[in-house]
Amino acid sequence: MDEAPEVRVRDWLPRTAGLLLGTLALATAFIAAYVGALHQPHPRDVPVGVATSDKPARTVLAAVRDRTDKIKAIEYADPGAADDGLTAREVYAVLSSAPDGGLVLTTASASAPSATDLVVQVLTSAAQQAGLPLRVTDEVPVAGTDPRGLVPFYLAIGYVLGGYLASTVLGISAGTAPRTLRRAGLRIGALAVYSVALGIVGAVIVGPVLDVWHHDLPAVAGVGMLAAFAAAMVAAAVQGWLGILGTGLVILLLVVLGNPGSGGIYAPEFLPTWLRGMHLWNVPGLATDLIKSAVYFDRRSIGWPVTGLALWAVLALAALLGATRVRGRRATDRARP
Repeated sequence: MDEAPEVRVRDWLPRTAGLLLGTLALATAFIAAYVGALHQPHPRDVPVGVATSDKPARTVLAAVRDRTDKIKAIEYADPGAADDGLTAREVYAVLSSAPDGGLVLTTASASAPSATDLVVQVLTSAAQQAGLPLRVTDEVPVAGTDPRGLVPFYLAIGYVLGGYLASTVLGISAGTAPRTLRRAGLRIGALAVYSVALGIVGAVIVGPVLDVWHHDLPAVAGVGMLAAFAAAMVAAAVQGWLGILGTGLVILLLVVLGNPGSGGIYAPEFLPTWLRGMHLWNVPGLATDLIKSAVYFDRRSIGWPVTGLALWAVLALAALLGATRVRGRRATDRARP
């Protein structure tokens, strides 16, 4: 009679200890990633466009580069190409010569106010040292209702978190690996419907409810649908193969590394080297970039973010089906008498 409780303890103690240790590891990684990435941003190589033929502007940028690595000149064949680079989010600003002999700095603060503020500060000082007047114009201003440009990041995180949570809930209630392809299809369909609903809800919140943006709300909803579905499929695929352990890996990818590496809180050029390129491939970074492009920028800038999110969704869908055929079938075979 007295041994039963001891047996039960021996059964659950290793599993519980493992889960607590895994949670401790995730919390440690969370602290290290967020504090390490964001406690002291150091901008480096913030891109500024300039036409190759514009010698005065190129001279000023070269002088700045000799003094600091904060700004990096990106040369274009002509002024029109430089302007296209600005609206396609290749650079944060374009420096050009004015007819009166001064300089014109054209910025796009909607891309990252912290980056454009830095560019204005550095080039204003450089122009003063060169004895040249500098006029600053904001070609793509951030919305007055979002002066620090953080709404796209927070909205993207909401979409990604919602997709991950929906997949996790289904995994807990119906098993991490669907046992048949039919069940897998039902799960994929349910996550797709959920993603459509979440995309619309997010667009309504930032539009009519909070009055942040008054335009492009259908595009915002479409971005939300794709971002939520991609996150949900990634979570479903990882959990399908790894079970409950997959939840920790998903949190690591989408939250612990995904949020600071998204380039949403700070521009990517402000982050540590190991995080700077992450926004180009992780789901939160792609979603943040895509929302900014949909609301503020030239449609040419949506190419890679759309492609990246679609690739995540398709590859994760294929991985989930693979988990169904392997792990789901094994679970079915074990359940048979």
